[in-house]
Amino acid sequence: MTSTATKPRGARARAAIAAKTLRTDRWWFAPLLTVVGLTAWIAYATVRVFMHKWYWVDEFHYLTPFYSPCVTNRCVEGASHFGSFLPGWWIIPDAALTLPFLLLFRLTCYYYRKAYYRSFWLSPPACGVPDGHQAYGGETRFPLLGQNSHRYFFYAAAIISLINTYDAIYAFHSPKGFGFGLGNLILIGNVVMLWGYTISCHSCRHIIGGRLKHFSAHPVRYKAWTFVSSLNTRHMQLAWITLGTLAFTDFYVMAVAAGWFTDLRFIN
Repeated sequence: MTSTATKPRGARARAAIAAKTLRTDRWWFAPLLTVVGLTAWIAYATVRVFMHKWYWVDEFHYLTPFYSPCVTNRCVEGASHFGSFLPGWWIIPDAALTLPFLLLFRLTCYYYRKAYYRSFWLSPPACGVPDGHQAYGGETRFPLLGQNSHRYFFYAAAIISLINTYDAIYAFHSPKGFGFGLGNLILIGNVVMLWGYTISCHSCRHIIGGRLKHFSAHPVRYKAWTFVSSLNTRHMQLAWITLGTLAFTDFYVMAVAAGWFTDLRFIN
């Protein structure tokens, strides 16, 4: 019998392949698209966060999610739903209370980790394509050790989603009384998508259905787990959709606040 450690008689040596990959399809297109999409979104969001204007429409109580909650002493009175207790320095975002947690929630998200590992770090860029680095250390060193804190950032994201929900409901009560316009539809649509992305998180799925030995003894949690699991299969799509709804909602509120066009009103 031939040992597994010994090359069988007559066996050929492994072929010497000079090419880095034998893939002939456009394997590089998906990582490139991810780089372009994330870079464009980060550039837009950074500009808007430090613009410090056109974030609140007092006539209809529209507040962009990029400035919610507005907590610096530079915030206009109507937008400061939770007080203005931070100094209004230019370098401090008006939503400094929530933006860091939202950023960390997305950075540590299981899908986003896959996305930017493959696209920005080329680790690896695609299946059957060599890693762009000589050594692989996984997530065992700083700062990647922080990826394990994703479950805690989920709790913060859930609280922030509640704040965004409050903003969307508050926008129905304008100074003229109850009102309903296109901006309300956009704010509500954004909140629905944000909740979809948040509760489809892998950590949420584990919180609801984890550590159970028998689902039959916990029918309510089982139904909730199956619902979250169905959403979890669409976590990647929801991750990108919410980037789009956040940017679109912010742009709409900015355009109305700046007077570029008026809000389409249905009631009041």
